[in-house]
Amino acid sequence: MTGDGALADGGSATGHGATTDSGSPTGHGATTDSGSATGDGATTDSGSPTGHGATTDSGSPTGHGATTGGGLLVVGDVVTDVVARHATALIHGTDTSARIRTLPGGAGANVACWAARSGCRDVRLLARVGADSAAWHRDALQQAGVRCLLAVDDDVPTATVVALVDSAAERTFLTDSGAVLHLSPDDWSASMLDGIAHLHLSGYLLFAATSRATALLALREARRRRITVSVDPASAGFLADLGVDRFLTAVEGADLLLPNADEARLLTGLPEPADAAAKLSLQVPRVVVTLGGGGALLAVAGAVTRHVPAVRVRGAVDTTGAGDAFTGGFLAARLSGADDAAAVEAGCRSAAEAVATVGGRPGP
Repeated sequence: MTGDGALADGGSATGHGATTDSGSPTGHGATTDSGSATGDGATTDSGSPTGHGATTDSGSPTGHGATTGGGLLVVGDVVTDVVARHATALIHGTDTSARIRTLPGGAGANVACWAARSGCRDVRLLARVGADSAAWHRDALQQAGVRCLLAVDDDVPTATVVALVDSAAERTFLTDSGAVLHLSPDDWSASMLDGIAHLHLSGYLLFAATSRATALLALREARRRRITVSVDPASAGFLADLGVDRFLTAVEGADLLLPNADEARLLTGLPEPADAAAKLSLQVPRVVVTLGGGGALLAVAGAVTRHVPAVRVRGAVDTTGAGDAFTGGFLAARLSGADDAAAVEAGCRSAAEAVATVGGRPGP
């Protein structure tokens, strides 16, 4: 995901837990399938062999510095976000004044950064980037406290998203998936789970055959080791293209599902998010559905057990990555020993912080 998690003061949620006084952003970034990955000639920052003549920059994960509950491994995406904030409506066929920034993003990378920001001391990220910007992304992640396990693609550039953010902080995205969906099973090593207590998968990886195989390989190994697994469905649009049944089959064995309201409706066919959350929790043990200005719902074993209100935010500047912030805050809290309700509250606080800064990552 390249900037998922809008905040809304009503309307449909896209993965978040805060309320803004400046309109109701909806929708979120998405990646699209750009062909099968080859992995040929790739390099990686992980200490595990990646196949196809890959080279490595660092030792294998040791799990040192983990929280009481252990470390977090995110398998997901790294994206270059071009964020254009325009105060007036776009005028077709001519210029529109805007403030434009190029920032590091990507759903998986954002989640990892927000988890580190929220106190998780051992956060690792497996993702695939192009050689064109690998060093820049690596530096940004390391500065955020994330241990990089980046497969570097010499042939395909890093994914790029152009985010058009209007005066109400609502976003529209143009997406080039680049290297994201080329994450290959050859980029994976079971040793990446050493010292890990929880695995988080970005749902975008499930929308193409090669990256889906990699995500499911990680899920199976985590289950074999009795490591808990969470999945962010990522995109209602791409879920519809993949098919609900295929998605639900793919995530069998996951312990936690983190859809927004639109994704929950699509996955269940039910119009009410509470009903959808309850139904999904019969298939996945724990479900958290975000509701925009309505906060978030927690469902377990077929029933909604908690509704956590959103954190009000005044003067939101950019909703990009708020859903990722929610997920990062939630997972960090759970790994530190918080119960589900406290973790949802932590996620809402992170989402509220996210909308006060431009881009999908924590501010300085």
